[in-house]
This record gives sequence, structure tokens and C-alpha cells, in this order.
Amino acid sequence: MITNEEALELVAKIDDLKNKINPKIPRMPIKYKSKAITIRKSKISPDFASKTVLTDSTWQYVEIYLRSKNQDDALFYWEQARNFYESTKSLSLVSKPLTAYYCFLNAAKALLEVKGLGYDLAHGVSGKREDGHINIINESVRFQPAGVVAALGRYLGENIQDGGEKFNLKDIFYNIPYIHRAFKLTYSNMAELFIPIISPRFVHDKIRQKAWLEIKLEPEHSNKTTLGRLIGYSLDKRYDNSFEYTLRRNKQFDWVAPHNNPTTESIYKLNAYHEKIRKELRYIYSPNDLWYVKRKDLKNHIINKSTLTLTIGAMHRLSELSRYNPQTLSKHLTKDASWLISEFINKSMYQFIDHISSEITGNNFRVTGFRA
Repeated sequence: MITNEEALELVAKIDDLKNKINPKIPRMPIKYKSKAITIRKSKISPDFASKTVLTDSTWQYVEIYLRSKNQDDALFYWEQARNFYESTKSLSLVSKPLTAYYCFLNAAKALLEVKGLGYDLAHGVSGKREDGHINIINESVRFQPAGVVAALGRYLGENIQDGGEKFNLKDIFYNIPYIHRAFKLTYSNMAELFIPIISPRFVHDKIRQKAWLEIKLEPEHSNKTTLGRLIGYSLDKRYDNSFEYTLRRNKQFDWVAPHNNPTTESIYKLNAYHEKIRKELRYIYSPNDLWYVKRKDLKNHIINKSTLTLTIGAMHRLSELSRYNPQTLSKHLTKDASWLISEFINKSMYQFIDHISSEITGNNFRVTGFRA
């Protein structure tokens, strides 16, 4: 009989031998123009070869970009959006939604003009206060099948039914990642919807000529419970997952890249794969890379729309209250959801503009003072 200490020592030696035979070498990233390809903020037509743009404000960068493309109409709307953005800063919380919404609306028009997409001049979103107490669950938002917001949704791959789609403001806030912590503080009984991930990147198997998305979980989330919530992902057994999990997306795509020079077909498949993957990933604009997977194992209160669409829809409803019934909005700001509404009004401004700037240019943006 061997002692427990001897048994543990034997297990350690076996593990060490296994690692020497099959070392846990990280998988190789796929590359394009000698640059490792990572997840991009832009869902549609990302510029995979570009470096992260470091700037405290994307306004001037996008303006220069639009001028270089001779996009006069888009530039007009972008300048309008910036004027509303600057005006919003000095307003009270009750007044901010009105100018913030028109900032978003003009920025969305700039994107649609750049992409050459036709759109109805109607807003494409409406709101209504349902019967009942003053509560965000009684504030409804209807996404219409035509209009600027509808065109924005179509650009992002979102289809709206002929009669439109109606959601309450509480559910919309639940599906917006940058206010999710404020939401959970307000409604602690609701399930966590967004799982934080680290270092999302594309890796490949050179022999099989297949590539896929690889992500890591933070140590506190590296457990079977979290893994069970991530539909479509599995543990990558190539790695040591004892401390933090490294996961692979089960869906793959063909990647043929002799000497790191991918074929045209491979680039096409990368774009298609990235567009599908980005529908389930969310990010928060911040000094650091904050990426999340939106859970697909939940059914209730889930809205399958992008952060951009949900943000402009929610701000439209608040802008209606700001314009036509500011007393009601003021009462909302004294109720249980006051902190949540305040966080949305204040944070949505720079989050929306960062998102839309990435869609216009294809670039990733990060504030200055941090190493990219």
C-alpha cells in the first residue's frame, strides 16, 4: 500500500510526463496581412487588417474618414449628431433624452448613407404608456417595419415583422450589456444574461485547414454551471483547464492560408463566420476590452436585437416622455428604476457613438493612455 503523499506525487509525475509528451501549446491564431485576427466591434464589413484606433473621441476620426470618402450627406448627418451630443451634456437628466435621441437618429442616418442603404424618413420606432402604475414595465417601445431604425436593424441583420414588434422598457434594458450591472442591482431576481469572456480570438488547425472562435473564461466563471449556459461551446482539451477554462466555438469554417496568405474564399468565409458570431457577442466601450457572450439558454425577456437597435429604441421612448410628459419621466427618476434609467441616459451616449463609429469605419476604438 502506498501513502496518500506517494499517490499524489505519482499523479503529479504522470501529469508532468503527459505535458512533456503533449505540451499545452496555445493554438496558432489565424492571420491576415501578417496580423493576428481578433473579434471586431463592427458586425458588418469589419476591417480585419486595421489596428485599434486610440482616441478619447471618435467624432473627428469619423469626420475625417467621411471626408476622405466624399460622403457629403453622411458628413452632414454626422455633424448634426455631434451638435446634439454636445448640447446634451449641459442638460438636466429629464431633458437629455430628447437631444440624445436626435443624436442617435442622425448618427444612424450617417451610417445608412455611407453604406448606400435607402430608408424611409420616418423614425421607425414609436412608444406608448400602458395602463398601470408609473413603472418601466408599462413603457412600451414598438419597432416599426419602415423608417430609419428599421433600416438600421436590417443593416444589422434583424428582421421586423409586418405589424412591428413591441417590447417593454424593462426587457429592453435587460438586454443592454453596458447597464446590466445597474439592472441586476435594481432587479436582483433576474438571471445574469451576459457571461464575461477574455481574449476572444480566431485560431486554426493548419493540418485540417479549419478555424474557429476561441474564448477564455475568468477563473470565477470557469465551472460546469457556466459551461452549461454557453450553448455551442465546449472545453478545448488541448489546454490545462484546471484554473481557467479555454473554450472553442463548435462551429468552424474553412481556412486555407499557405504562408499566412489566406485565399479569397477563406476571407469570405471569415467574414460570414464573424457576422454570425458577433450576433451572440456583446462588448462594452471602456479602457479595456470587455467582451461578453449573450446567453441562449434563457427564454423569458430575451430580445434578439443588437445593442444599437435597443439603445435607440429605448432612448426614443424616453425622448417622448421628455418632450410630451416630462412630469412622468421625473417620477420615473424617483422610483425603483431611477438608478437604472440614469445610468442608461448617461452611458448610452458614448456607447452608441462608439458602436456606430465602428460600423461606419470598420475600426475598433479605445480610449488613449492604454496599450493596444
